[in-house]
Amino acid sequence: MALLAGSDISLEANVRRHRKQVRQGAESGFSLIEVMISILILTIGLLSTLSVFGVALKATQTSQQDLIARQLASEAIESVYTARNTSQLAWSAIQNVSNGGVFVDGPMTLTCAGPDGLEGTADDTTCIPVTATGTACPGGVRCLSEPGPDGIIGTSDDQIVSLTGFTRQIQITPMTDVNGNPIPTLNAVAITITYSSPQNKTPKTYVINEYVSSYH
Repeated sequence: MALLAGSDISLEANVRRHRKQVRQGAESGFSLIEVMISILILTIGLLSTLSVFGVALKATQTSQQDLIARQLASEAIESVYTARNTSQLAWSAIQNVSNGGVFVDGPMTLTCAGPDGLEGTADDTTCIPVTATGTACPGGVRCLSEPGPDGIIGTSDDQIVSLTGFTRQIQITPMTDVNGNPIPTLNAVAITITYSSPQNKTPKTYVINEYVSSYH
């Protein structure tokens, strides 16, 4: 009986010791260093997510300007085709001014077409009120009308977008054959639109390259 009593006492002591160790482990929790490391990892993750949103927002803001640049380049190349198709100019005049033609050399601000109806020529003029609401374009540079809060174009709340940050260059180069001889009926035309915005510190460019023949 004494032996059994001693065994029971020893077993009870072991059980109490085990419960105490479990209780101490459960109550230990996280250390301050572990909490700080967790906060640091969470902060890095949040900053990464915010940077992705920032890039997406910037892309959205510049997408409109990219679209405008493409449209301006298309208009300029159509101006060259119009000069050829309407025969209002001799083929020899569809050149830059430096080569005896009518299209101005170098980058130009986006003014409006003059009496010849062609953009990028020497008779281009400042833009008079041409917006949907009759509002004058700031500085005589081309501008666009966009729908205002009512979502309808041509109403009093339209928003005016000035194209002062855009320039256009029409470069016309006579083509040559493999021997370097001029091809009198073929020109290479490069339209370069350069534009900048508050979102882009470095100017962006959009280029269209086409070949224009005297035949149409």
